[in-house]
Amino acid sequence: MRRIILIVVLVAIVGAIAFLNGQKPEQPMAKDDAVSVVTETKSEKANRYKPAKELVDPASFINTDSFQIKDLIGKQVILVDFWTYSCINCQRTLPYVNAWYDSYHDKGLTIIGVHTPEFEFEKEYDNVLAAVKKYDIHYPVVLDNNYGTWRAYGNQYWPRKYLIDIDGYIVYDHIGEGGYDETEKETQKLLAERASRLGEQTPTVGMAEPVNAPQVDFSKVGSPETYFGAARNTYLGNGNAGVAGTQTFTPPVTTEVNKLYLGGSWDLNKEYAKSISQSATVRYRYHAKDVYFVAAAIAPVEIEVYQDGVLVGDANAGGDVTKGIIAVKENQLYHLVHNANGYGEHTLELRVKNSGLEAFTFTFG
Repeated sequence: MRRIILIVVLVAIVGAIAFLNGQKPEQPMAKDDAVSVVTETKSEKANRYKPAKELVDPASFINTDSFQIKDLIGKQVILVDFWTYSCINCQRTLPYVNAWYDSYHDKGLTIIGVHTPEFEFEKEYDNVLAAVKKYDIHYPVVLDNNYGTWRAYGNQYWPRKYLIDIDGYIVYDHIGEGGYDETEKETQKLLAERASRLGEQTPTVGMAEPVNAPQVDFSKVGSPETYFGAARNTYLGNGNAGVAGTQTFTPPVTTEVNKLYLGGSWDLNKEYAKSISQSATVRYRYHAKDVYFVAAAIAPVEIEVYQDGVLVGDANAGGDVTKGIIAVKENQLYHLVHNANGYGEHTLELRVKNSGLEAFTFTFG
């Protein structure tokens, strides 16, 4: 009898649960690619975010007539990308920024490339224009030669990206390389908010596909950016670091990792070291896969590129090296080494064939 009563009670409980569940409103299934719409009010945003800063004292514009950010607020989502053309970290982000422009510029996204120069030669309009063409940049580029916009945003990094929503608030901030999926998803969310606000159809969701985007494992890069100029040559391994003027350097027999060693006569300026002697040398033990070199010359200068005591062959040569030789003239970043076997420790030596080389930095990847 107790068993029968227990069964009846269990059946009643199950039936009650089924009935109650049946009274609940049906819940839509979540989709992984769904874009959430921002629901914060303007007053709520004002308590959380800083308002967008205006472009300050721009030197010139590329790919656009002059404009102001205030004219875009209420109409567009804005991505402000601080960059400078000789910076390898900036260059590696450009395929992603270009892909976002291609995917979203007709859906309400305005990208502004704020070009704030690290070196004096990057203030030259023609140099920046050549870089814009080289990297196939079609969005507006603003030359921030006096650092006005840089200071307005309180920036200290290349590259750095700020997303500004339709209400004119800086709602997202990313420093350096990486974070591409996160940045794009935040962009999609802000575009959905814009579409809702303006009564437009929400843009179709789909991740952009960058073209020829390089991949770097930063956990395997063991060498820092290294400057030649007297203002920042803290990694100089011989001679007098931090001292401008002419010095004659004697390369040591043994070298340390991540130390810069010069040979011959050099004139150290604030930003760069200029070779004076006809057979100047540069030596550096590094740990990475790729080596990049920011350099310039008024008249062409040929440099032999040696690695581990051997003229670098085609298998390990960077894109700007031919038969172990690089010709430097334009003010730009040169790709010296791309090790086919990946990351590792090597000794790089540059043998400068004639005077007049202006050496700015080594960077690695």
